Amino acid sequence: MASSTVRPETQDRSAEQDVARRLLDSAAKLSYDPATEVDWDTPLDKDFHGASPEWSTLYGTAYWAELTDAQRKELTRQEAASVASTGIWFEMILQQMVLRDMYAKDPTSPRFQWALTEIADECRHSIMFARGAAKLGAPAYRPRRMVVELGRAFKTLAFGEAAYAAILVAEEVLDVMQRDWMRDERVAPFVRTINNIHVVEESRHMKFARDETRKRLRRAGPLRRQLNAFVVAIASYYIVTSMVNRNVYANAGLDPARALAEARANEHHKALMRSSCSGLMDFLASARLLTGPALFFYKRAHLI
Repeated sequence: MASSTVRPETQDRSAEQDVARRLLDSAAKLSYDPATEVDWDTPLDKDFHGASPEWSTLYGTAYWAELTDAQRKELTRQEAASVASTGIWFEMILQQMVLRDMYAKDPTSPRFQWALTEIADECRHSIMFARGAAKLGAPAYRPRRMVVELGRAFKTLAFGEAAYAAILVAEEVLDVMQRDWMRDERVAPFVRTINNIHVVEESRHMKFARDETRKRLRRAGPLRRQLNAFVVAIASYYIVTSMVNRNVYANAGLDPARALAEARANEHHKALMRSSCSGLMDFLASARLLTGPALFFYKRAHLI
């Protein structure tokens, strides 16, 4: 007599495919083409900020109080362009990790097809960020050479929960910022549109990354969990600390040495990062990825 009991691993696979199906349905109903949705033709209006002023690395400092309104707006435009450029860098890492994870897997499965949909989204986002940074009048900001090389190693070697948890951290930190910027009428309208597109579409990516992280950790032993918690924390540290390039200050016409010193000591910005990332830290704690060594790096990045 055949048993009606369904194996737990079969139930897990079915649930994973259900998540992927829902994400595919959502993408079919609500996705954007930045080439037509964003106003690329209207010249940049310098009366607008590039990001909410409160998110500037200098907001609340003595230097910020000395800046003219025009200088503040130029600084936020350069900072927004730097964040976008860092986003492109990490999206390229993300795409390679997801492609490597899906290599030789069942192309008929919803999970495989969702992964390719996410990669297609990220390609559009990277082009959108690149065009947005150019319109903001910014150069091509890149992380330091050491960080670029670490990223090269990470995208080649990271797998499983280390890959998906790092993807989640990068996406969630950017998501928190952009949710504020897209609602702020002080921010340039085309930047707000870019932020809105990214927030809507990244919400699906974050759902997938959370589910994948949980799934990969189900059978992880203590040593594997400790190791990957450490790897994710280091990756998160370099992603977050690379978001605002030090060259933004010179390009905004400020004294780079003074601006960098005041930004590093800016308690307002540190507190903003910590409060905004509380949900992310709760998730990492629930996944038991907030180990002692990992916490050291999250604290250094002011995420907790």
